[in-house]
Amino acid sequence: MIGIQDLTVTYHRHPAVHHLTGRFAAGELTAITGPNGAGKTTLFKAVMGEIPLSNGSIDWHGLTRAQVAWLPQTSRLDRTFPMSVADTVLMGGWRQTGALGRVTRDLAERARRSLEIVRMRGFEGRGIDALSAGQFQRVLFARLMLLDARVILLDEPFAALDARSTEELLELLHRWRREGRTVIAILHDLEQIRAHFSQTLLLARHRIAWGTTETVLTAENLRQARTMAEAWNDQAAPCASDPDLDRSRHDAP
Repeated sequence: MIGIQDLTVTYHRHPAVHHLTGRFAAGELTAITGPNGAGKTTLFKAVMGEIPLSNGSIDWHGLTRAQVAWLPQTSRLDRTFPMSVADTVLMGGWRQTGALGRVTRDLAERARRSLEIVRMRGFEGRGIDALSAGQFQRVLFARLMLLDARVILLDEPFAALDARSTEELLELLHRWRREGRTVIAILHDLEQIRAHFSQTLLLARHRIAWGTTETVLTAENLRQARTMAEAWNDQAAPCASDPDLDRSRHDAP
């Protein structure tokens, strides 16, 4: 469903994701894992068009950005804005409400059901600043349900959650898969990945392995990812595929 071809993303011309090629399988649960600084969140930002590509391409195979939902890390979200749980969830229905923000009876019912599924009924009037980390994450999952996206990107969705909340939200991911949706999640818990995700991308700025989880999360692949992470040098020569670098060479006297 989403094809990645020779993708490179750089910061100050140093690669954060380097010559990545592969395909996210449609209708599957795919995990992206790897050491800290491996380029996992950078890859999501590139897919969503938040940062430019230095090289390569992304093939959406007919999808539009409106059919893709992204849940960033909770730490990136501002919870100080005075907004209720109900209003936060209803933001997921913005395609239906339009510019005037009119909430239809159908949308209100869908919001009610989504809060019920994530066990947050009764919290509609509470401010999001008064929620625990786990409660807030449940509200964000309810909002995702209203977006009705075909592809869902989740950046460390279970960080700071207790075991019960994690298991319940994992069941929601399986529900989305049964509905034919494609779910791609950045995760660090390898046992969780092995138990719930059929596909895995092991990333260490370069692609270490990409395919079925059992063939990717081998001891040798994980050792290689750690070794590459230990060898990272942000003072290394810039990536030769960076168009900024190419232009500087071309413009040089």
